[in-house]
Amino acid sequence: MFIPLHDTNNLKHIRLQWVTLTLIGLNVLIWLITEMAGLQSEFVTAAVLGLGFIPSVVNDIAELPPSLVLVPENATYITYSFLHGGLLHLGSNMLFLWVFGDNVEDAMGHIRFLVFYFACAAAGAFAHALLLPASESPLIGASGAVAGVVAAYLMLHPKVRVWVLVLGRIPLPLPAFIPLLFWVLFQFFMVVTDVGGEVSWAAHVGGIVAGAVLVLVFRRSGVPLFDKRLESPRAVIHKDDTGSRPKPVATPAPKKWGR
Repeated sequence: MFIPLHDTNNLKHIRLQWVTLTLIGLNVLIWLITEMAGLQSEFVTAAVLGLGFIPSVVNDIAELPPSLVLVPENATYITYSFLHGGLLHLGSNMLFLWVFGDNVEDAMGHIRFLVFYFACAAAGAFAHALLLPASESPLIGASGAVAGVVAAYLMLHPKVRVWVLVLGRIPLPLPAFIPLLFWVLFQFFMVVTDVGGEVSWAAHVGGIVAGAVLVLVFRRSGVPLFDKRLESPRAVIHKDDTGSRPKPVATPAPKKWGR
């Protein structure tokens, strides 16, 4: 569909999105550990079974061997979101979190954003178990939590310009609501048409619903929904009322690393 590259939405309430950066760092670190161990190793198998979310176990339809129980089964509503099956799986989730997470964290504050992120992850797992209650396959990945972040961003900043790579090769600056609303609708379409596929669309939908609801109460007081401001490109210049030559607008400090 599309790949988000960056947005033109500066931070307003925080100096650094340290929760977003920490979550990305932890996900990358855990993936590196499992990658070095080898995907077929007993260590990785135990981690996926012990930390992944297994609906049949949570619903008391099946049980894990005691040697594979690493955390209480209810904790897997969150622990599963730190495991990824490959570089593409990890990279896509972390890229979405990198582009959209900082502004949602800015709108909520650090602690509330962390609670929000984990709540969306849990909602994604809940929706997955609701659709496939007897599944014995472990659910892994941050997609449910990230889907909640995307939904919150869509409700907070629908008109902010977002640079996206369409069809993997065409960079376009679009108002956020165009690619993100399309992405959200696509998840709902796929949860109906691809039941039982390799991708848990239900986890995405669960995260989206949770994100859309929780942003209503988790955002800071005074932070509006459906922000009507349209961010201008930083290279724009303005002409004063006297008809004099235009002056370049001072370039604001970048809000994200690597900009």
